[in-house]
Amino acid sequence: MALLGHADSTGAVQEKVAAAVPIVATMAYSYTRGRGFHAGVANPDIAAAVITATARLVSNSEQVSRSNVMGPITEDVRSYFQGWNLAELSVLNRYRVRAQ
Repeated sequence: MALLGHADSTGAVQEKVAAAVPIVATMAYSYTRGRGFHAGVANPDIAAAVITATARLVSNSEQVSRSNVMGPITEDVRSYFQGWNLAELSVLNRYRVRAQ
């Protein structure tokens, strides 16, 4: 929850995280074709990639860019899950079996 900027997590945030983790973990499992997983549990480095991708997914669960305007202040929200980022790919590619 700390990655999401929620020191005191609400039930709604926890529900979003609980729903997102299995989805992102399954995507990582598929990407690596099961390598780096033992009895369904990801190695620590793959788990870290799953956590960071889940944080992006949950932080903007609508998955759209938006601007929040309050008086003269505008907040642009542009971070959302569009696939693996470079750091996550560097981990996942260590396990990925590529076609020859």
